[in-house]
Amino acid sequence: PLFRYTYAQCGTRARKLANALAGLGLKGGDAVGTIAWNNHRHMETYYAVSGSGMVLHTCNPRLHPQQLIYVINHAEDQVVLFDATFAPLVKGIAAHCPMVRAWVCLADAAHTPTIEGVANVTSYEDLIAPCSDQFAWPEFDERTGAALCYTSGTTGNPKGVMYSHRAIVLHSLTVGITFGAGESDCILHIVPMFHANAWCAPFAGLIAACKQVLP
Repeated sequence: PLFRYTYAQCGTRARKLANALAGLGLKGGDAVGTIAWNNHRHMETYYAVSGSGMVLHTCNPRLHPQQLIYVINHAEDQVVLFDATFAPLVKGIAAHCPMVRAWVCLADAAHTPTIEGVANVTSYEDLIAPCSDQFAWPEFDERTGAALCYTSGTTGNPKGVMYSHRAIVLHSLTVGITFGAGESDCILHIVPMFHANAWCAPFAGLIAACKQVLP
């Protein structure tokens, strides 16, 4: 389906997610994983997790399941958000990821599958619905970790690379300047949001107030 909304509406939902994650007991420095395609809920996760001082770990769903288990455990993900199409993948790995306290399907309740053997599954919309849309974004050192990506196609186990808030801001400003992006422009996200922190396009587009299209 086609979904449209404004940055203001995105911000409201990102603040609700930040409150929801805090309600699950997560705090600054904790890792939140995603196994997801390019969509508006994934983008809200980018803003809510990093903005609240946690670390966003975007998992590559094309990794071998054993490597996916390895990176989720190595990153110590506390919560993993996933698209419904990856329910079979979650079924196969959940039992091997004991630190994950909740698996959140990026959908409403009607489109959240029941996953046999995985009890702690909830829908994204049910998770954020009761939460306040007011959230006081914390202040922290600019070198604080914001996002975590792992290598793929390398020898041995995947290697984690941490992006700091400083790195993301500088990268986003550089992308915006290089593209000459402005509020009358439109960015089409061809790069998967699980690859290299989406090249910081979600942040660069926000700074420039571009329309962002997520295929």
